[in-house]
Amino acid sequence: MNRLRLLCLCLLSLPWLAHAADRPNVILILADDLGWADLGCYGNRFNETPHLDRLARGGMRFTQFYAGPVCSPTRANLQSGQDQARFGITQHIPGHKRPFAKLIDPAVPLQLPLAVETFAERLGAAGYATGYFGKWHLGSEGFGPAQQGWQTAEEMKGNTQPATTKGGELRRTTEVLAQKAVDYLNANKSRPFLLQISHAAVHIPLSTTPELLAKYQAKKPMSGYPSNPAYAGLLEELDRSVGRIVEAVERAGLADKTLILFLSDNGGLEHEQSGRGVTSNKPLRGEKGTLYEGGIRIPAIARWPGRVPAASECKTPAITTDVYPTLLELAGATASNGQPQDGVSLAALLKNPAAALNRDTLYWHLPHYHHSTPASAIRRGDWKLIEFFEDNSLQLFNLRADLAEATNLAAREPARAKELQSALAAWRQQVGARMPVPNPNHDPALATELGKDGGRKKQQ
Repeated sequence: MNRLRLLCLCLLSLPWLAHAADRPNVILILADDLGWADLGCYGNRFNETPHLDRLARGGMRFTQFYAGPVCSPTRANLQSGQDQARFGITQHIPGHKRPFAKLIDPAVPLQLPLAVETFAERLGAAGYATGYFGKWHLGSEGFGPAQQGWQTAEEMKGNTQPATTKGGELRRTTEVLAQKAVDYLNANKSRPFLLQISHAAVHIPLSTTPELLAKYQAKKPMSGYPSNPAYAGLLEELDRSVGRIVEAVERAGLADKTLILFLSDNGGLEHEQSGRGVTSNKPLRGEKGTLYEGGIRIPAIARWPGRVPAASECKTPAITTDVYPTLLELAGATASNGQPQDGVSLAALLKNPAAALNRDTLYWHLPHYHHSTPASAIRRGDWKLIEFFEDNSLQLFNLRADLAEATNLAAREPARAKELQSALAAWRQQVGARMPVPNPNHDPALATELGKDGGRKKQQ
């Protein structure tokens, strides 16, 4: 009896067991290429997102939340809690190449290293069931979510899925993912669970249902916004999917026990390859694949009734790297020994949007040609510096006074620009960031051309 009592006392001394009643279920919903200005709760008057707007009214809406400038880098830093520059995943996998550009950008690894312990692995070790459904884009066979701590995993690509019967209609991915999520939470509602739903929406090529396409074709456009019917329809599909998941949480009586996080993997893509307008990130400058605010600032919503204040707004800068330590703290899970952590926990912010974070600087590294030229960026307080590698030019902005990044203050504030440039260089060295090098085959007339198949040879 004494031994049994001692064992019970030892078990209760473990944080994740002693506070099991306080550990939330976690549902992370990730959109693809969704811009900061696309949701109704962020001011959009053409797109209709009633379920996401309701989620924001019931929780916290972040106005200065950041991601990487393209998808794979953000997915890497989400899963690892480390800046993607540590792995070299600073472009989408496998990346693409411009063989005649001024610089040769570094090759992109084809997967997130298996040695990296994801937040799914850490929460799984703390007793959570872990489920992943949707887009992964961090490695192919042998490097998928099932090899990175996700006990139940099913990858999906694109905005449609094969029919369930021969000759049947294609299924909409948003609906399939919603059903997978509902089934998973119902099967695991008696224990703590971690569920990630990663959508392809609203990534191009755009498609939606005939009903939604007709709805938005008949709707009056929003002034100054592309008001693309296919984009709006696909976004409403995404919104409905979120609504189904939230409804299932509430129907199961899990609302007060469940933290729901909704994020995008990067800023919005403003134009298709054809040139047709997809979305607009205004008043932000730039788009996906750039280090301007339109490329890295994303919509972010957190809801946990009774814990996260309803209808609250958080203006504190945060980044997707912060998700990892946040979830570990809330779940009472321990971090991996020896694995660096570049994010900070947002647990205090989730309770109080005015809480202070022990951090004042954020960094980005995009040494590739995407919708911009190779560059790095740093934000410290209200000041942001972008360093472009082709010509070593600097652009300095005060985001409080100039959200649109319209006025370059580098020449007016040379000391500040130099200070931030030095800090950025020191950070790159610290994380082992890979840099572009001069291209001996540079041809200005062909500089924007892509190499065949993206110009990348598969790496082992």
